[in-house]
Amino acid sequence: MANHDIKGKTVLIAGGAKNLGGLVARDLAAQGAKAVVIHYNSASTKAAAEETAAAVKQAGAEALTLQADLTSAAAVEKLFTDAVAAVGRPDIAINTVGKVLKKPFTEITEAEYDEMAAVNSKTAFFFLREAGRHVNDNGKIVTLVTSLLGAFTPFYAAYAGTKAPVEHFTRAAAKEFGERGISVTAVGPGPMDTPFFYPAEGEDAVAYHKTAAALSKCSKTGLTDIEDVVPFIRHLVSDGWWITGQTILINGGYTTK
Repeated sequence: MANHDIKGKTVLIAGGAKNLGGLVARDLAAQGAKAVVIHYNSASTKAAAEETAAAVKQAGAEALTLQADLTSAAAVEKLFTDAVAAVGRPDIAINTVGKVLKKPFTEITEAEYDEMAAVNSKTAFFFLREAGRHVNDNGKIVTLVTSLLGAFTPFYAAYAGTKAPVEHFTRAAAKEFGERGISVTAVGPGPMDTPFFYPAEGEDAVAYHKTAAALSKCSKTGLTDIEDVVPFIRHLVSDGWWITGQTILINGGYTTK
């Protein structure tokens, strides 16, 4: 049987500078990963990426930061080839990249749709393609989606709608990569207590989301805390390898399928 321990493994995290991606980087380093590649999107997140890299090194792992706008296939390909050249082929590849838009369907512009599709669908597609090319046999691939994929709700057509294709990308990749022992999963957190969440929501919506999950009263914020998501990702990329081709909603009972 293949070794599914995190110790000694090489990890690549797209969107690994801060929030959930940054905490996953720190956690996997603490679990004994050999090297963690931390991707960040732009100069505005460079400092956060360097801070995460410093924490990864303090935990005993090698750290590499790489900047890229991943909305082109060439950029995703370069991210993987640069990572492989620097630290070797990844055993674990995690994509946390995403963009949210909350807006009435009839007001969404073509430019807004194109941007949402590029970030949420196209990036995910080509990340999975390059992971299939570069991740070692018996590796693990995880993509972040959203618990809104289990919701019947207005105003998120462009956000949830451009995350939805990732479910089928995940199933197809799991089937195609499975013969190499690679498991592929999607993780859909509920609304998370991060700066990613609040700008899109009004005060009333924030109040609703903080009470909408079955376990809201047991959460420190009422929302999904990133600390509650990290252990599941850790499990999926190690002992949970047998879970593949599925979307796992981690949301305290916010939505279900």
